[in-house]
Amino acid sequence: MASSSSSPFTPAFPTRLWNYDVFVSFRGEDTRQTFVDHLYTALKRQGIYTYKDDVTLPRGEMIDPAIKKAIGESQIAVIVFSKNYADSPWCLDELSHIMECRDMRKQIVLPIFYNVDPSEVRKQKRKYGEAFARHELASSKNVQSWRKALADASNISGWELKHIANGHESKAIAEIVDTISRMLHRLTPRANENLIGIEARMQDLKSKLDIGSGGVRMIGIWGVGGGGKTTLASSVYSEISSKFEGCCHVENIRQKSMKNGLEILQEKILSCVLKQKEIEVNSVEEGRCLIHNRLRCKNVLLVLDDVDHLDHLQALAGSHNWFGEGSRIIITTRDVHLLNAQKVDVVHEIRLLNNDEAIELFYKHAPPNYKAIEDFKLLSKDVVSYAGGLPLALKVLGCFLCDKDINEWRSALARLKEIPEIDIVEKLKISYDGLKMVEKKLFLDIACFFRGQYNNEGIMAMLDACGFHPVIGIKVLVQKALITISPYGRFDMHDLVQEMAYYIVRGKHPKNPEKHSRVWKKEDVLKMCAMDATMELDMIEAIRFECNRYDPVELFPPLVANMKNLRWIDWRGDLASPFPTNFPPRELCCLKLDGISQKQLWQGYKNLPNLKILELCGLDKLIMTPDFDGLPSLERFKLTESSNLEEIHPSIGRLENLVFLSVENCDRLKMSPPITRVKKLETLTCSWCPKLFMFSDIHSGRELVSFKRKPLGLRFLHIGLKKLDLSYCNLRDEDIGCEIWDLSNLQRLNLRGNNLSRLDFSHLRIPRLKWLDISYCEGLVELSELPSSIAILIADHCSSLETIGDISKYIIDSVLFQELSNCSYGVASLIKKFMEKQRELQAYKVNSFSEVDSKEIEILMESFMMESKSKELLPSSNQARIYFQKHMCKKRTDLVCEENRFLKSFVEYESFEINFLN
Repeated sequence: MASSSSSPFTPAFPTRLWNYDVFVSFRGEDTRQTFVDHLYTALKRQGIYTYKDDVTLPRGEMIDPAIKKAIGESQIAVIVFSKNYADSPWCLDELSHIMECRDMRKQIVLPIFYNVDPSEVRKQKRKYGEAFARHELASSKNVQSWRKALADASNISGWELKHIANGHESKAIAEIVDTISRMLHRLTPRANENLIGIEARMQDLKSKLDIGSGGVRMIGIWGVGGGGKTTLASSVYSEISSKFEGCCHVENIRQKSMKNGLEILQEKILSCVLKQKEIEVNSVEEGRCLIHNRLRCKNVLLVLDDVDHLDHLQALAGSHNWFGEGSRIIITTRDVHLLNAQKVDVVHEIRLLNNDEAIELFYKHAPPNYKAIEDFKLLSKDVVSYAGGLPLALKVLGCFLCDKDINEWRSALARLKEIPEIDIVEKLKISYDGLKMVEKKLFLDIACFFRGQYNNEGIMAMLDACGFHPVIGIKVLVQKALITISPYGRFDMHDLVQEMAYYIVRGKHPKNPEKHSRVWKKEDVLKMCAMDATMELDMIEAIRFECNRYDPVELFPPLVANMKNLRWIDWRGDLASPFPTNFPPRELCCLKLDGISQKQLWQGYKNLPNLKILELCGLDKLIMTPDFDGLPSLERFKLTESSNLEEIHPSIGRLENLVFLSVENCDRLKMSPPITRVKKLETLTCSWCPKLFMFSDIHSGRELVSFKRKPLGLRFLHIGLKKLDLSYCNLRDEDIGCEIWDLSNLQRLNLRGNNLSRLDFSHLRIPRLKWLDISYCEGLVELSELPSSIAILIADHCSSLETIGDISKYIIDSVLFQELSNCSYGVASLIKKFMEKQRELQAYKVNSFSEVDSKEIEILMESFMMESKSKELLPSSNQARIYFQKHMCKKRTDLVCEENRFLKSFVEYESFEINFLN
């Protein structure tokens, strides 16, 4: 870092909105195509909106006004001082305007000294002195203001590249981008238009934190769920985090500790505060010692959100002396006992919304024409009074009532008034009551079993098997503010909404799990297993159980026989005995078993007419699958990690409704029947089953065809098959022949990790194939006659691959050659052949060109340049993209020369984007 006498910014929460995150000022001839290009790409990759004049400036604008406007609209200005920076009056004018914005608009300024010493900039020596001598001879009127701007900017804390990571640019850029990213995170306010009354509450909490007074203070925020504890802690954290050496916000401790353990949370605290990406904690006690030893001299801000057990605090913030002078620890919890036991300095009880604030929040969710609705204000006061100042209740009720007419409002409020003063969870039930019966069941299943899980194909299939129509049902639940789908696709909901679901399921018998419709707690299942095995359990519809597989449950199988309305079981753990003859009820539609040690699920034939999903995982002692004749409705069968299984029951070939069939990691499986009657099969996975491809015969449907090796252990010749996975099954060239590959609807084919040397698609009737994975076929030399429909080819680690046949005949809108790493040197020339004929290309991507020398890159570039001259490659409405990873190439200097020549050849194409990745 350059020595400095001033901070790059004043740590204050910004009040203005910026159009750009970062403005980059640089001398083009020094750094445009080298350091600045790499810095800009790295910033862009992190989602940081960056202004660089040759990229961001709209064509046709005057440069000077546009640049000044962009500087004023940027939150951070990065100045790259290079040897010839001061030669340019343009750069010096930019610098002067940046320093004005720093003074007037509190803009953050970050200097980078690229191959130049800060003292040369500050005192205008050497190249900078020579430049200013020329400016003075030219009688420039701005010389004095330029000198002052240079002196002021060079006194700001920044980076000297030669002192970062021993001068390695890539590591220096990573550090710069990480610093900028953290600055922006601290400075960006949380945009939430519903944060009514937050400012006063923040000021109250900050006064109790007493920042700057020294010592270590622990503050506990306590109150009812949904009252705004997390929101208040997060808002204060965002505002004050820049004042500490290190900071960390640990969210959802109650849920995450149950799922992943406290060690993961300890790792997060250490990683965030110490700014180290990989810190491993092997035990909770080790984590306690590490936090104490590594943070005791650091000034840190720590937020521990949703703590519900004293062990959480003892593991994450055991004592004041764990942290350095001036540290502040904020804890949110529903249990004030934890705060007292932890001896926090202050217990801050959450203050719910007052009447005016509640009205303001409720109006945000009111109908657009609420002012025209008769008696709206009077009815709104009734709603606000009922919600009791709880923000979540106001939001849920507002969303529920926003599209109702006045009579429906009165009816809803009348119903509310009949409910006595009880917990707020009961009040939230008003949204649940507005659901259809099928939506209610769907909501209760998600709340009890699937919160925090991904909304994936397996869960959707399970919910659909229960007749819940989840696609439209989930949409309704989201609209009614009962559930949310996170940006990463996980089911979620507020704690109080989930508690409402539990309240509904338990009904009037909270202590009697045998009378609940859903059972998901281990202690409840064990409690039922201790009951009389003849007890009627007609109330139970669904059950999930997780336990130690080495501690089998004794009485569950006979108990299940009494659950007449049971529709699905998800059992993860061992059973002491197989399921009995009278197991289970006819309503069962989903059965998932993981880790049981029985050799068979049940004896003989079992009639389960409604079972649609059967998933068996980790059944190490299973030697035979069940008889499928009693499962006529089965749609999905998944079998994984059954190491002793040798045979699949022949009745599987008669499942006319089977759509999904997956057999994975069954090392000894060597017998599988033909599945000629499975007409609806769309997805077939047969992965890591090397013995399945042995000597035998296979039925073609009309005649018996003999093979020396069994071409496929599972008969899958069906027009409807769309996805086929045969990865890591020891397939050889002779296993793929024309008699078994008449798959006219196949779209995805996975042949990863097989012993293929030549793969010729000319004899395979798969005209709709779009996605092909041949990765890790390390002996594959030739890939020929790909279907013209192919869109994605994944060929990672095909180290022997030399040819891809004549691919120049394809007319494809979008081709993706993905992960072509560790392939032979002939790949680039093959792509050249493709480019020589391609005329309708819209998007062309090459990812991960590792182990490629400069000659191959030259071949590829020449093909593009040749095509660009004809202008047939890039119609004005299209956009092409090329991605290269420079650091993976063998001859970096040669590649830079090719890069420059390549760029010049495409200068006339506005729609062409070239990204040379680091």
